[in-house]
This record gives sequence, structure tokens and C-alpha cells, in this order.
Amino acid sequence: MPSLILLMIAGALAYAWWNAARAASEHAIEVGRAACRAAGVQLLDQTVHATGLRLRRRSDGRLGLERSFNFEYSHDGADRNRGRMVFHGRRLVSMAGPSPAVAAAMPGRED
Repeated sequence: MPSLILLMIAGALAYAWWNAARAASEHAIEVGRAACRAAGVQLLDQTVHATGLRLRRRSDGRLGLERSFNFEYSHDGADRNRGRMVFHGRRLVSMAGPSPAVAAAMPGRED
């Protein structure tokens, strides 16, 4: 009986981890889409993907997760360019892509 409870707890933790990763990915897609729209370029479909996950200190001194995402965009539909976003939680801390100046106006940016 205790092993069943431990199995259920492990399953709940795995689901919570998966759900948080999925939510972070959806947020990255939203931010990438907004950045590309603001820069006048096209976000290429299904190109936002997670590339890194690590522990980092947040601005308040506590540990938090830093997630990195890469994406691809195009100026005219014929070329492919790469961009990168880094988030601490839901806060965008770094963006390299269609226009670095656009990152300041993106959703999720909290300075």
C-alpha cells in the first residue's frame, strides 16, 4: 500500500513538471510570435523548442529555473534565421533575434 502512494506521488510530480514545461513552451511561442510581428518578420511554424534548463538565482536572491528556447524566423519566406530567448520563470531576460530593441516591449518582460 505505501508503494502505491509513493507511485501516485511520483506520477503527480511528473505530471506537474510536464505541465510546467508545456506552459513555458507556450509562453515562449507567444513571446516569439509577438517579437516577430513587431519586427515585421515571419515566425516559422513549429520552430520554437527548448534548448536548456538550469538553476539560476533570481533578482530576489532565490533559486529559480532558467529556460532557453531557440526559434527560427524569415524576412521574406525564403531565408531562415535563428533567434534565442532566455526566461527566468515567465520573465524574459534575454532575446537575440529579429530585432534586439523589440525585446523590451515583449509580453513577459518585467524589469
